[in-house]
Amino acid sequence: MRGQGEPDGRASGPGAGVDRERLHRLLGGEDTRWLVDRVRSRIARGRALTGTVTLARATDGQRLAVQRLLGRRPAPGRSLGVRLEAVDAVLRRSEVCPRGLAAAVEELRGPVAVRADAAAAEAREWDRVFAPLEGVCAPRKELADWCGRLRASGLARRLLGEPAGAFPELRRLAAVVGQLPAAGEGLAVFAARVCGDAHALDHGRPLGTLALSAARALAGLDSAANADSGAEGRREAWAAVGLLQDELSATVLATGLPGDTGTATGRALAEMRNAGQPAVLTLRQLVRDPVRPLDGAESVHLCENPAVVAAAADRLGPACPPLVCTRGQPGAAVLVLLRSLCRDGAMLRYHGDFDWGGIRIANALLRRLNWHPWRYSAADYRSAVGAGVSGELSGEPVAADWDAELAPAMSGAGRRVEEEAVLDVLLADLTQRAD
Repeated sequence: MRGQGEPDGRASGPGAGVDRERLHRLLGGEDTRWLVDRVRSRIARGRALTGTVTLARATDGQRLAVQRLLGRRPAPGRSLGVRLEAVDAVLRRSEVCPRGLAAAVEELRGPVAVRADAAAAEAREWDRVFAPLEGVCAPRKELADWCGRLRASGLARRLLGEPAGAFPELRRLAAVVGQLPAAGEGLAVFAARVCGDAHALDHGRPLGTLALSAARALAGLDSAANADSGAEGRREAWAAVGLLQDELSATVLATGLPGDTGTATGRALAEMRNAGQPAVLTLRQLVRDPVRPLDGAESVHLCENPAVVAAAADRLGPACPPLVCTRGQPGAAVLVLLRSLCRDGAMLRYHGDFDWGGIRIANALLRRLNWHPWRYSAADYRSAVGAGVSGELSGEPVAADWDAELAPAMSGAGRRVEEEAVLDVLLADLTQRAD
């Protein structure tokens, strides 16, 4: 039984004039689904509904459906070709759909968004979503550049989804970025204050990933040379913008560092230096009270092993020049201290073990900070081996980025030289520096 608004089965309203029953018989079945899908795809891409669409390996049912639609048997063969102009003409001439093929497909499946139009609308929506963040970043070039890269990369969409869902998170990100750098605040405390959630900036959370990316850009740590996605790298990046993770467990060992008596940490350092004692500084202290080289201490010596610091304190006491220990791979506290010293003009001079692990540590540090070798060249290695202070070298060889001759010399000799074995040479240098 037909409804009152459709006495002859034709649609009323936007699809007025469409004979729905006949349209569904001709194009609405499973055997013509492929044809409707092709037409929708062309509409979405903004292409004209002209030319032939072809279906490989058509079934008997699909061939029969096209024959019923066009009123003639398709050409023989395994593939099935349909001219879209012919379908459009049939629909108009028969008055099944007087407005043609495009209108018929939308009657069957609903409106089709033209992709160019949809893309433009989506771009406008992302403009709105990014506006708060772009406004905060605009005054600072490093952040403005980062924000541009973030949008171009599509990372926000991958992490946050469509614009509607991304908007509140990017607004929170704008609030975070707007308060960087912080003044030595715990990361969780900062997140609770700014985001209303102490865990909002945790590793693995979308907002945390985006905010950490901003922190790296702000601190100049987003280059390939400085990239470190591990826990220490994240801790270093947060600390570089004044936010602290594991602020008391991340430490650095040093001796001879001058103290700025204008800060609590500086006064403690001054007392330790005057007493000739090494100091262990926490990440919290380094961020809140940055250590600055005073008294013309333009050179800071670096070593890999704590035994060098202990021996220097024993031998030189209060006269020991600034000496910092990386304790193997340098952690966030070490890097924060060294970056602070470099910003104030200090020159870093590094020594490590002459073994493959030591070379890897030195290479990694060199990619992050510019240092000069301290008794750490091929010539120094040969001298130490000749003095009979070496052991057997094992492991996978690696080139030394600062000295092309060092790795071949080590491979040729097959000997390792640990820092403890050349303490007298290192301490002699420090003594001369103290004088």
